[in-house]
Amino acid sequence: MCERLKFEQEAYALGKKYIVGLDEAGRGPMAGPLVVGAVIFPQGYYNEKINDSKKLTEKKREALYDVIIQDALAYQIEIIDVEMVDRLNVYQASKKGMLDAIQHLSIQPDYALTDAMPLGDVIEHQSIIKGDGKSLSIGAASILAKVTRDRIMNEYAQIYPEYGFEKHKGYPTKQHKVALKRYGVTPIHRRSFQPVIDVLNQQLSLFDDEI
Repeated sequence: MCERLKFEQEAYALGKKYIVGLDEAGRGPMAGPLVVGAVIFPQGYYNEKINDSKKLTEKKREALYDVIIQDALAYQIEIIDVEMVDRLNVYQASKKGMLDAIQHLSIQPDYALTDAMPLGDVIEHQSIIKGDGKSLSIGAASILAKVTRDRIMNEYAQIYPEYGFEKHKGYPTKQHKVALKRYGVTPIHRRSFQPVIDVLNQQLSLFDDEI
C-alpha cells in the first residue's frame, strides 16, 4: 500500500465511500485572502506527482491543478476574504472555509482528512499534522488552494505594483514590510496582523500630530 494512501485506505476499510481531503493556503501572509481546497478522488486513485504544494515548483503545481480537477470525483475551492479573516482570526477562518467547502461539494463526503484542523462533530474526520505531505487527498487540496491564491495575488500585483505581491504573495517578507511602511496599508491588507497594525498606528500618530 502506498504510504500517501494510508489514511484514505484506513477510512475505506471502515466502510467510508467518499473521503474528502482539505487544506488551506494563506494563513501566514499579512495581505490577501485565505483559500481552502477540497478534493474527493475515486477510491484507489493515485498519482505519484501529487504532494504537499510547498514541495512543488510553480510549474508543477499549475500542471497538477488541471489534473486534479479533471480526475477528482468532486472538488471545491473556497475564498475567504480579508474582512472575514480579520473578523474571525486566521484559525477560525480556515475552519469555516473547510466546513463551507464540505457543504458546497457536489458529492457529500462521509469522511474528511484535514491538515491539522479539527472540524468538531460536523463530519467524521481525522486531523493529521503535516497532512499535506502524508495524504494524497490533502496534498491535492493544498495544490488547488495554493494555485488559486497565487493567481489572486498575481492579479493584486497588477493593481498594487509597489508591493511586489507577485514575488512574496503577501507574506511578511522584508521587501513587503518595507513597502508597507513606504506606501501604507491597502484594502487587501489584514488589519489584525501586527505589522499592519503598527503601520496603521503610525499613520494615526502622524495624523494626531498634525491636528
